[in-house]
Amino acid sequence: MTLATVTSDGRPAARIVLLKAVDELGFTFFTNYESDKGQQLAAHAWAALVFHWVELERQVRIEGAVTKVTSEESAEYFNRRPRLSQVGAWASPQSRTIASREWLEQQFTAASERYKDSVPLPPHWGGYRVTPESIEIWQGRRSRLHDRLLYRRGEGETWSLKRLAP
Repeated sequence: MTLATVTSDGRPAARIVLLKAVDELGFTFFTNYESDKGQQLAAHAWAALVFHWVELERQVRIEGAVTKVTSEESAEYFNRRPRLSQVGAWASPQSRTIASREWLEQQFTAASERYKDSVPLPPHWGGYRVTPESIEIWQGRRSRLHDRLLYRRGEGETWSLKRLAP
């Protein structure tokens, strides 16, 4: 999915991340909390998500508040990840400038040696959940009179539905 956040100077920042869970609480993904996206979410805990399927002429846009998942949820997912991905979470100072590829590989080797038996959850790594406030569903049509349905969260668990012009 595409995750859009806001930088400290109010500029949009978007990137592709891996959606790991969808449930009644929201949409969950995992990352380095110290990465650019992590810092942006710490400053402005709001995000937009976009799912786009070209072949189906379909798109879903979601906007909502962002919270960190529990440390138990983060550990549960982290422990299921492949070992190389676990080591990489320790080795990479995500989004920071590094000296070279060689330096990064040295960090990876050092982390791999440090955690020979098992790799613990890094304190700087975990999950976020986007709780939707709005969900827009777009369905393309040949006539260009596309369908756009906008759901907005109201009080409690109620949702309103509006049809938008394409």
